[in-house]
Amino acid sequence: MPTFEPQDPNFEVRVRESFARQKVMETIGASLTTVSPGEVEVELPFRDDLTQQHGFLHAAVVTAIVDSACGYAAMTLMPPDATVLTIEYKVNFVSPATGDRMIASGHVTKPGRTITVCWGDVVAQSDGQEKLIATMLGTMMTLRDEQARGR
Repeated sequence: MPTFEPQDPNFEVRVRESFARQKVMETIGASLTTVSPGEVEVELPFRDDLTQQHGFLHAAVVTAIVDSACGYAAMTLMPPDATVLTIEYKVNFVSPATGDRMIASGHVTKPGRTITVCWGDVVAQSDGQEKLIATMLGTMMTLRDEQARGR
C-alpha cells in the first residue's frame, strides 16, 4: 500500500465531524471506526430492517457504507478548506450480505488536486470469520468551501 501525507494535520477531526453530519449513516446505524491518511473504515451491524426480500442486507445499504468509506478516505488527503463529493462508482457484489456486521474499507489509489480515485471492499464478519461481500472502484471530487455551500 502506498503511504500518503495528508495536507491537513487535523484531517481526522475534520473527517469525523463530517461523518457525524451524515444523517443517512446515523439512520442505518453505521459508525466510523478507523481514519488514517488515505484509508477509512465504516462498520455496520447487521439489521433485519435493512434487508431485502431474501433476508440479505440490501445492496443500497452495502453501497452506502463503502461509498462513504471511499469518500472519506479521499477526504483525509484533501486540504483543510475542502470536502468531498462522489462523482462515479462501480460496485461488484460477490456474495450475499449476511453476517453479524459489515466492515467497509475505503482506500485511496491515486490522490489528485481535483479528482481522487479510490477502491473499497465490504466484508461480512461472523463467528470470527470474514467473507468478501462487495468491491468498489470510485472517483471522488474535491470541493472547496464555496462549492460545498452551493455557490
